[in-house]
Amino acid sequence: MNTTFGSKRLVVGAHYGLRDWLSQRVTALVMAIFTVAVVVQVLMAGPLDYYKWSAMFSHQWMKVLTFVVIVSLLWHVWVGMRDVWMDYVKPVAARLGLEVLTIAWLVGCAGWAIQILWRL
Repeated sequence: MNTTFGSKRLVVGAHYGLRDWLSQRVTALVMAIFTVAVVVQVLMAGPLDYYKWSAMFSHQWMKVLTFVVIVSLLWHVWVGMRDVWMDYVKPVAARLGLEVLTIAWLVGCAGWAIQILWRL
């Protein structure tokens, strides 16, 4: 007779639930507010050319705000991609490799964003 007491638990990322759900909503809200603000500035600027676009992003506060939005976007992407990798890639080594590649890609994107924003 084989009797099992307790439950066998598989430890995965399931405990991230509420935190990830909330971070997805907060980062989406930050990106939406920023998008509306930029669209309003573009519509009020009249005909848009490179110089007006460059002037809009030349202020330090706009660069910082844009970078905050980029970090929000990258965090939003990380949470989503990590969930996709956890749900659909079962071999642990493959999942870890994809997560490391995702992190490397997102860090590279953040560095590129810094170069672009502070080069204007």
